[in-house]
Parts: sequence; C-alpha cells; structure tokens
Amino acid sequence: MRVQQETTAAEATMLRRHVLPTELGPCTVHVQPGPKKRGPASDTADVYLHGAAGSWTTFQTLLAGAPDRARVLIDLPGWGGSTERARIEHFSIDAIGRAVVGILDSLGYRRWNLVGHSMGGFLGLHLAAAWPERAASVAAISATTFGVSEAARHPLRGLARLPAFAAMLLLMRTLAALGPAGSALVRATGNTPVMRPLMSPFFAAPAAIPARVIRGLGDDARPASFSAAARAAAHYDLNRWRSIRCPVLATRGDADVFTPQSDLDRLGEVVPHAQLVTIPRCGHFANFERPLQVMRLLDGLWGPPDSIRPAFPVAVRGLQETPAVGSFS
Repeated sequence: MRVQQETTAAEATMLRRHVLPTELGPCTVHVQPGPKKRGPASDTADVYLHGAAGSWTTFQTLLAGAPDRARVLIDLPGWGGSTERARIEHFSIDAIGRAVVGILDSLGYRRWNLVGHSMGGFLGLHLAAAWPERAASVAAISATTFGVSEAARHPLRGLARLPAFAAMLLLMRTLAALGPAGSALVRATGNTPVMRPLMSPFFAAPAAIPARVIRGLGDDARPASFSAAARAAAHYDLNRWRSIRCPVLATRGDADVFTPQSDLDRLGEVVPHAQLVTIPRCGHFANFERPLQVMRLLDGLWGPPDSIRPAFPVAVRGLQETPAVGSFS
C-alpha cells in the first residue's frame, strides 16, 4: 500500500492518499481523518462514491469545514486515479461493492454513511442492501436507478424515454470501441468550447458553471468504464433494495435529465423510510449547482433522531447561492 499526504486547493485539511488492491485492480483512495478524540478511534466514516463520469474530485465542493467523522473518497476501478490495471471486463455491481467493502475494511471502517452521486448513488443503495448491518445511512444524489437500468437494457427504446442517457450511452460505446483513442478524444474535446454545449443538458444554468468544472468532467469521462457501468446496471435486480434498513435520502434536480421524478417515486415504493427531495433550479450535478443545499440535507440525514426531517416527497426551497467553484485544474 502506498500512502502519501496532499492538500487540495479547496481544503486546507490534509488528505491521505492510499492505493489499495481490489479484485478489480488497484484503487486510489483519499482519506480525510476525523477529529482527534480521547479513547478509541471511531470506526464510522462518511464514504463518497462518484458517478460514471466522475472521480473523487466530484465531491470537493461538499468538503467545507472540519469533518465530524473521517471522510473516505474513492476513485472507483476504471476512473480517476484507479485506471491503471483496472479489470473493467469483470465489472458488476456485486464486484464493485466487494471492492469498496474491501477498501473500507483495510482502512478500519466498519460503519458507513454512504454519499453517492449518479452511479455512486446506485452503488450506495446496493451496499446498504447487501451489508445492512454496516450501512448507517445512504444519501443518493441524482442516483441513476430505474430509468437508466431500463435504458441500458434497451438503448434504442431509451432514446424516447430517457434520451440524454441513451444518447450518451451510444456515444460512449462508440468511443469505447476506439480504445485509448476514444478516451483521448473525450479529453481533447473537454479543452475546447464544444464541451460546454455538450454538457449543458446536465445543468439548470450551464452558462454559470465555471470552465474548469466543464474541463474536469471531460477529463473524468472514461468511455469503456461508462459502458461497463451501464451494462452492470442493466443486469441488476433493483428489488434487492427492499432489504435496506438504514435511513435513505434520495435527491434529484428539477431539471435532471438522468434522474426523472418517476425514479424517485418508485424508489419511495421500494426503499423503506426513504426521504425524497427535489431541488429547485438544479440539474444532474447538485454538488456543483446547489452544494449548500446538499450539505444542509446531509446534516439533516446525519443529525440526531429528533432533527427536522421533512415528510416526502418535498421540494427544498430557500437557500440562495451561486454555482459552486470546483477545484479542477
């Protein structure tokens, strides 16, 4: 295991970088230790799981302030710093779940607050279902669930029902067939003015998103990994989520092209005790467009049992903020 310390531009707090082995290849993990307290160290961590076009940097906008617990930010196999020797041909939701649990076991964290964006929300729900005794909570931010799973099984039919995802999947499959040249083409496009109109459907106010965030999303795109994740979602039994015991927060933006309202409604039927929240003036990336609202929702999820939790479904209102500035270089 290689460990080094680094400080991000967004946070003056030290992060420790680990490279840990998994069945899907070595994974890069960034850990922000929790507060030092007398007595035994806490075995609970807040675990961040990015989407199919992301990396651990997806969550930098949510890391403000000193953490109450350790934060674990994972580059899943095939993305970010975990592309070298990634065995994405063996990618499945069960396999990636085992990889995440192995990482957390290696770090000594037996209980988890799972925070997942897009595909990461799907994965967080799976972890809570498969390891119910270890999941303390799940926050699924614009989780790609029922609609994406169906569109991944039938992409042409998905062009009518979920056109943004189906079109991206077909594009990513085409680019994946090109091998390394496909990934290079995506990254090259990310550094041109063409990238903003391509990404604009994913934001409620695309013109307000900083250029470095747009470039960062291009840098994080991995066509083969995206295609493998879609294939895994297509073959997953979503009824497994009925066994989730812990509190679940599921959000979507009111302009979210990947997570329709019908997905939240069905999630409320399948997942016991789910709190469903639609965030106004927001697209698929609430972590960039509405980070203060996301952090407030997380505080409510992680608060004491008597903390205020609105009944579901509910639209969150009130906080006025400008889009967050990610720390992509």
